[in-house]
Amino acid sequence: MPPVIGDDVYSQTRRGMLRPDLAGQRALLYVPDSRGSTVTVIDQHTRKVVEVIATGYLSQHVVPSYDLKRLLVNASYANELVELDPRRVRRTRVIPVPRPYNLYFTPDGRSAVVMVEQHDVLRFSDPKTFRVRDEVSPPGCRGPNHADFSANGRFFVVTCEFSGELAKIGTSSHRVLGTLRLAGQRTAHGGDGGMVMGASMPQDIRLSPDGTTFYVADMGTNELRLISARTFRQTGVIGLPSHPHGICPSRDGSRFYISDRGAGKVSVLDPATNRIVDTWTIPGGGSPDMGGVSADGRMLWLSGRYDSEVYGFDTRRGRLVARIPVPGSPHGLAVWPQPGRYSLGHTGNMR
Repeated sequence: MPPVIGDDVYSQTRRGMLRPDLAGQRALLYVPDSRGSTVTVIDQHTRKVVEVIATGYLSQHVVPSYDLKRLLVNASYANELVELDPRRVRRTRVIPVPRPYNLYFTPDGRSAVVMVEQHDVLRFSDPKTFRVRDEVSPPGCRGPNHADFSANGRFFVVTCEFSGELAKIGTSSHRVLGTLRLAGQRTAHGGDGGMVMGASMPQDIRLSPDGTTFYVADMGTNELRLISARTFRQTGVIGLPSHPHGICPSRDGSRFYISDRGAGKVSVLDPATNRIVDTWTIPGGGSPDMGGVSADGRMLWLSGRYDSEVYGFDTRRGRLVARIPVPGSPHGLAVWPQPGRYSLGHTGNMR
């Protein structure tokens, strides 16, 4: 895999590090409708809808390809990946894949990993043709949905939404290297608590800049769990508002933005101290879900899962400055283009 530079896994995703072949692309938002069959495309600057692209039913996440040349829509119910050309902003290919919920790429670019959530399967495939090479079903892992890779790329950790577990998988061997069951009771102080489900329900996962800790948003217990990358054990927990869901780093790597979907808030984490340093609130409430940060770092864009809208936060002031109506149930929103050398998948896990 490309080497980590400066002991920071996000050091090559800073403002101004847009690859030359991406520099001419329009700054757009790609918003899939998880209750429909479209991706709504929005201009980040004018905040106007510029295109609506037909995709397959239950379009879940829009995922940048490893080489940053394509975007891939996971159309779960339609059993297909729909390929988009971000230069021409148009659909180019439909690839049959069973029940794709989410999609990742190994750090060496040699494999795609499709999260077949409905069948509890990780499907290793060719990253261009998506022909299957191997399938892995981690024991006890129900609903594999999100993942992130270690700093050295040798393994990745998968969140198992419906069984309250994490699974550690060897990147090259495809072997299950370990499983970690998460406690179902809230133990953290802080945050507003909100409604607790009585069971762990891990969602998004992101590696800390120094590569030592995986952060896991637990929607069931309203906590951010800290998992050691070395020992694969929980080392801490941070209380959050209701139903934390998505996690994405700021452009300078000094903050992580955590979308608290049930509370209509965004919690801001300082990964250097593992403390929540700010909380941004959507006036009148909302349901912030997945998204990312603009190439210049000035805007955080998130889908409003249950409110048919997209939220735009000014990251310097911590205020909501845009609410854009979109159809249906917007889910895995992709902000494009993004700085970085390559994509690990999801809505833009760049390294």
